[in-house]
Amino acid sequence: MSYVNIKIEIDGAAGVLYVARPDKFNALNDATVLEIGQGIKELAENKSVRGIIITGGPLPQTPGKPPKHSFISGADIGELAKQSVLTGVEKSKLGQRILNSIEKCTKPVIAAINGFCFGGGFELALACHWRYASDNASMGLTEATLGIIPGYGGTQRLARLIGRGRALEMMCTGARIDAAQALAAGIVNKVVKVEELLSLAKASIGEVAKCGPVSVQFCIQALNRGLETSLGQALSLEADLFGLISSTKDMREGLNAFLEKRPAKFTGE
Repeated sequence: MSYVNIKIEIDGAAGVLYVARPDKFNALNDATVLEIGQGIKELAENKSVRGIIITGGPLPQTPGKPPKHSFISGADIGELAKQSVLTGVEKSKLGQRILNSIEKCTKPVIAAINGFCFGGGFELALACHWRYASDNASMGLTEATLGIIPGYGGTQRLARLIGRGRALEMMCTGARIDAAQALAAGIVNKVVKVEELLSLAKASIGEVAKCGPVSVQFCIQALNRGLETSLGQALSLEADLFGLISSTKDMREGLNAFLEKRPAKFTGE
């Protein structure tokens, strides 16, 4: 389908979703959030795609000035300023639904954070399965500086990632951290130069593509569902999935390929 605020490209096993509102530094309005949800669904259903990358599309550059980059600068403030109590609840639930679909996607979703990543943009990055950042990235849950709070799940996901104290400090001060600080906190997995960022994410998807598709899906499912329950229940889920994967052709192929000292040819069956 055609999109207005996002752009989709497929490069080998990688599906790349660019947020493309250059005049707004790729800020999120409701229309963009809906398109992101549809774009993720489209890529998840594409059998040739083994992993998804979300990144910010290019911005207009000013000659003679440092280049500008933006992953997602935050919410569209003009739209946000018009909300009422009821529309605020609806906006939050819409964002949460779309970000939940990213978190629960059966294929890995990587955030390639290039430049500004604030508010709703940071919340979207937190919903991805892992994150890479360019060395010029800046990120944070800055909503309190606008007199609001995160509404797309950021109050919950950040604490689960870095702990209660550090999450509350970031949220209640509206702190912006750079890529090095994000790496030290465990928010991002790697930091590279901006021109290397997309290549890094695509290479990671390339490694995913060497693995069994069902194995990858079950890893995501076991972790996501396990973190929502007790350790005992999570271990029981893991055992069930470990047994269930024994019914797949891919398991036989993977084990036989190892024994025969050859690359495995997984089919997702």
